[in-house]
Amino acid sequence: MENDKLHKIRHSFSHVMAQAVKELFGPVKLGIGPATETGFYYDFDCEHRFVPEDLPLIEKKMKHITAQAQKFESREIERSKALEYFSSLGENYKVELIKDLPETEKITIYKNGNFEDLCKGPHVEHTGQLKHFKLMSIAGAYWRGSEKNPMLQRIYGVAFETKEELDEYLKRMEEAEKRDHRKVGRQLDLFSVSETVGPGLILWHPKGARIRHEIENYWKNEHFKGGYELIYTPHIGRANLWQTSGHLDFYKDSMYSPMDIDQIQYYVKPMNCPFHIQVYKSASRSYRDLPLRWAELGTVYRFEKAGVLHGLLRVRGFTQDDAHIICSPEQVEEETLRVLRFSLNIWKTFGFSEIKAYIATRPNDAVGDPSRWEEAQKSLMKAVEKEGLPYEKDEGGGAFYGPKIDLKIKDAIGREWQTTTIQFDFNLPERFDMEYTGSDGKKHRPYMIHRALLGSLERFFGVLTEHYAGNFPLWLAPVQVRILNITSNEEDYAISLKDKLLSEGIRAEADISNDTINAKIRNASSQKIPYLIVAGKKEKESGNISLRLKGNKNIFGVNTQEFISSIKKEIETKSLEPIYK
Repeated sequence: MENDKLHKIRHSFSHVMAQAVKELFGPVKLGIGPATETGFYYDFDCEHRFVPEDLPLIEKKMKHITAQAQKFESREIERSKALEYFSSLGENYKVELIKDLPETEKITIYKNGNFEDLCKGPHVEHTGQLKHFKLMSIAGAYWRGSEKNPMLQRIYGVAFETKEELDEYLKRMEEAEKRDHRKVGRQLDLFSVSETVGPGLILWHPKGARIRHEIENYWKNEHFKGGYELIYTPHIGRANLWQTSGHLDFYKDSMYSPMDIDQIQYYVKPMNCPFHIQVYKSASRSYRDLPLRWAELGTVYRFEKAGVLHGLLRVRGFTQDDAHIICSPEQVEEETLRVLRFSLNIWKTFGFSEIKAYIATRPNDAVGDPSRWEEAQKSLMKAVEKEGLPYEKDEGGGAFYGPKIDLKIKDAIGREWQTTTIQFDFNLPERFDMEYTGSDGKKHRPYMIHRALLGSLERFFGVLTEHYAGNFPLWLAPVQVRILNITSNEEDYAISLKDKLLSEGIRAEADISNDTINAKIRNASSQKIPYLIVAGKKEKESGNISLRLKGNKNIFGVNTQEFISSIKKEIETKSLEPIYK
């Protein structure tokens, strides 16, 4: 953690929380209690089942402890005595941790008040220095992350140096709660997850599917403009394909169980890459054919533990906006820059402008020619620098098979999301013996670049929903216009307006229910529909329309054809700002 002082504060708070829980709830066995990026947590083995109503009680006890300014004191202890001491307390999780420590490692215990814990530290001087915190939530957590171990209860808290920082964080969290894509998804009827179908498997409802359709169409058209070709590949492949790719050796735990077809084992695909390579190997390739840019919206399936599934952000079946660029060494730099610029343009269209790059370089266990690594790394650096992107370099942080650029975007409330990955791969071209004939008539190994821009459609959809809080720009909105008649006399006029808009390619609905106009407006507003047309007697007689906009603003006497032309332009240009506002 960059801020050592803040790390000490947060880690100290975890001890104070554990102390408070032990004092309030009797016999409690302690797991671990580290500092996190925003605060702290502690895992407890406790007969009492924590509920949200317990959090204010624990906070009150913690404030009592901090007010006492208890000093944090550490002492070293011999391994045998540490084991004996924690065994006598019944702290079996601490005993396990001690046994797993290297023989050479010093064992320290920190004490404040009457509370002692196995801990490396560091901590603040005394609890009186701990002021600005809040307990946030309760969750289950398997001991040491393994489903084979007991399920403990985890309490999360946040902590900051100042009250202003804490208040600002809580304000952001309150806003994030309002924007939660699961809540917005239910409200707007975009998607669902069914226990009957299975967790982590998304059911796209008509309105969500409409948005996805618009995203996919835009994605495909931009790829064609960018010199890509689309390919489609199967959802399953023979075991020997995954053996050659290395997935069965290194990734099997994330793959679903095989099925037998004609006495041969097949696996559901966790990735698209081996299929794209087979397309490449289906014909002889020359340097004149390169670069090849092949893209696919390929649905893959990966096993994720139930505890980490989270709406659209962490799922078991998802569609990658995948592409592979196969090129010669001479084309690497240009192709890298091309991919980066392509990605930045895509993000700009969707309304994301704050983007940062993270470059991961060659690790110690890397495969492939070091000169190729050097060449690839230079191309990544040059691309980022040419585009003037802020970036951080992660020395040695690349995968064993190649360096990469990760792009992270900031959403409307300042949260950072991992999105685009541009990944070199020196492993699969070797494993699959990929070749092309060079200008010298000899066989050469091509470079291969894996590239996902949005990441996956599911996760991107979740991020997009939270970024806009469901108020999608007009080109993405599932319903772009809703017509609301005031009385039954305007029903025919409302329907004719809807039909006219539909014929112009505008997604329109007519609400001709018996509800009052105010009820219709409230209902349409809750659905976050960009434009509402109110159709009354005057509008029917004149043939014009009245618009109801966000913020309860009205515009009367709008020429119908002028409105249609204007919003068609707004849709076609994928404007992020409404023409009528």
